[in-house]
Amino acid sequence: MKNIDWGNLSFGYSKTNYNVRSYWRNGQWGELEISSSDTINIHMAATCLHYGQEAFEGMKVFKGKDGKTRVFRWEENAKRLQTSATGILMSTVPKKLFKKAIDTVVKLNKEFIPPYESGASLYLRPLLIGTGPQVGVKPADEFLFMIFVTPVGPYFKEGFKPVSIQIARDADRAAPLGTGSIKVGGNYAASLSSSERAHHEGFSSVLYVDAKEKKYIDECGPANFFAIKGNNYITPKSPSILPSITNKSLMTIAEDMGMTVERRQVPVEELSEFDECGACGTAAVISPIKNILDRDTGKEYKFCPDGNAGPISTKLYNRLRAIQYGDETDKFGWVTILE
Repeated sequence: MKNIDWGNLSFGYSKTNYNVRSYWRNGQWGELEISSSDTINIHMAATCLHYGQEAFEGMKVFKGKDGKTRVFRWEENAKRLQTSATGILMSTVPKKLFKKAIDTVVKLNKEFIPPYESGASLYLRPLLIGTGPQVGVKPADEFLFMIFVTPVGPYFKEGFKPVSIQIARDADRAAPLGTGSIKVGGNYAASLSSSERAHHEGFSSVLYVDAKEKKYIDECGPANFFAIKGNNYITPKSPSILPSITNKSLMTIAEDMGMTVERRQVPVEELSEFDECGACGTAAVISPIKNILDRDTGKEYKFCPDGNAGPISTKLYNRLRAIQYGDETDKFGWVTILE
């Protein structure tokens, strides 16, 4: 293995030793297979290519100070992948197969798990796709479940530093009764154009508003949005928001810190009342927000007056990471130690 500069890894793909795969055929899942290839061979009429039958997850594995390898809340990822599969008529992956795939792929790629305090982690990408050929619009009769891994650095190049966000009302990530609440590729394809435009205009991400009324805050690019208002942790409630496992964890930690958690509709105008704002997800954990520019009105909402993340966001970030790395007692039962 070539030497890896763990401290300067980007959030991108780099080849590792192996990935694992299982096929659903004839009404059942097959044995877990190990592959050293980073390509897959599928039929040209596979439903994932034509009708968007695909779902995925994002997970991280951490090396603790004690040398043990930990995976964070894998059962929540397994459950969410099952929900996504049901939403677009794919065969669900049993939790037992999901866990076996994690154990196997991490063990086979243990040399790619970044060391403790390197600022990096091993990213796991579970993927479920329709491989059975169909020309008419109908679900596949065969599916592929796989997990590949790659060592990654922070999602935003700034790391845990405040970023700039842009509100764009001329683009919708997902419709209220569409696929926004499940983790499927179409949601991300729909966000590419507005996201790239935001990058070109100097912003890290796009803050989407609800597709129906264009009044309420929805997702924050590939992450959930949250805000701090006094002793309250506030996050939007919407049928088109993906239920983030990181956000769910932060809500629990906030309550444990004595805060009041509010999950409700959040009008854009309320941004002016918040003390802190952030985007949260597996890839970024927390990205504090320093300013939000409303592209339509030109109004700007500013946070982080000293240029650093706010005190509550910092405390939430540090506690979550301490649990993930094993530096703090896992009182919530979120972490699984892998052999």
